[in-house]
Order: sequence, then structure tokens, then C-alpha cells
Amino acid sequence: MKATNHFKNTIKAYLDQRAEEDVLFSFQYTKPDKNMDDCLTYILNEVKKSGCMGFADDEIFGMAVHYYDEDNIEVGKPMNAHVVVNHVVELTAEEKEEARQKAIQKAQDEAYNKLKQPIKRAKQVALNPQPSLFDF
Repeated sequence: MKATNHFKNTIKAYLDQRAEEDVLFSFQYTKPDKNMDDCLTYILNEVKKSGCMGFADDEIFGMAVHYYDEDNIEVGKPMNAHVVVNHVVELTAEEKEEARQKAIQKAQDEAYNKLKQPIKRAKQVALNPQPSLFDF
């Protein structure tokens, strides 16, 4: 199953919060035969079946909860999908620093690779060329 990590993290964050607040759901959420990848596959297949391209958050979260509530649910076949999530993810200070370090390293690598490229020199063209014995 290939859903975007942002989609997966958004669904997981919602389910984690719901499990903290709802004791009955927390039992469903911890079932050993249930997992996040199957939950996402179920959601993507349900979205595909509906034929719609846009959903409210509550509709998608409801599908996720439904997956965990039902014991005998048809998950469907895994699929590749590009999911657009309209939520802003707050990064921790550690994640921001890691992203900063990666950006610095990328900039350094690009600068180094640019320096390694051979310099292309343009041929000088004379305004009044003189015949040469060496030109053929």
C-alpha cells in the first residue's frame, strides 16, 4: 500500500487521540489483527468505490474508525494513490533541525558538484581574422 506519509500520519494522529479519549475505541484500536496499512487500504478502496474525489475530514476519519470497529471487514486490494491532505503538520524542534541539516547538506553537495564541473571557455573570435598557416 502506497499512501502518502502525510495522509498516514494524519489518520494515525486522529485514531491515537480518539483512543486516548474513548476507552471503548481503545480496545478496538489495539486488536492484533488490525493495522494502519490495512486501514489506509480500506479507506482508499472505499473512496474509489464512491467515485468522489473530495471528502470532509469526518467522513475519512469515520471510515478509519469503521475499519477498527468491524471484525469481518473487506479491506480490498492495495493500491497506489496520491492523497491531498489539507492539514498542516507541526514539526518538533528535532524534526526542524533535521530538515535544516538536510537542506544545508543538499546545498553543499550541489555547490561541490558545480565546482567539479569543467569550465567551458568560449573561443575568442577575432574581428579581423588573419590567415594562418596552421588552419585548414
